[in-house]
Amino acid sequence: MLLTNHAKERIAKRLAKKRKIYKIYSTLFSFLKNSIRIEVEDTILFTDGNKTLVATKLDGELLDLGDIVKRVKDIEESYECVFWDKKIAKITKPIKFLQEIPPGKYYFYINKEKKVLYIGTHEPLLALTFRPAKRWERALFYFS
Repeated sequence: MLLTNHAKERIAKRLAKKRKIYKIYSTLFSFLKNSIRIEVEDTILFTDGNKTLVATKLDGELLDLGDIVKRVKDIEESYECVFWDKKIAKITKPIKFLQEIPPGKYYFYINKEKKVLYIGTHEPLLALTFRPAKRWERALFYFS
């Protein structure tokens, strides 16, 4: 899962209390572990009964790690890199980041304008906002 700037700010304000990228993702991983997933059309909601993360699917490609390395080898700038399976998130050069990832097939998404990279066995998601849960989300959480 990648975060919009708005979602990062909301998570930092409501959960993490710090603006460091690893703190934001760490608290996000903890939140997702204790929440339920609700799919409403093209929107995906994750709620714990009190707060809700609103996300949407991104168009990721399923590629071998070798193909991913070929695609990012010419990038010299630092990117926000996320490896979802091991819950790693850091700002670094993509080729250096890929050295920490074991061989295999992964979903891959890169946005060169926003300088973000996602790798994981699950389809990539983009978190749009993090807000208080609505009444129906609270009821759904407590009855599930």
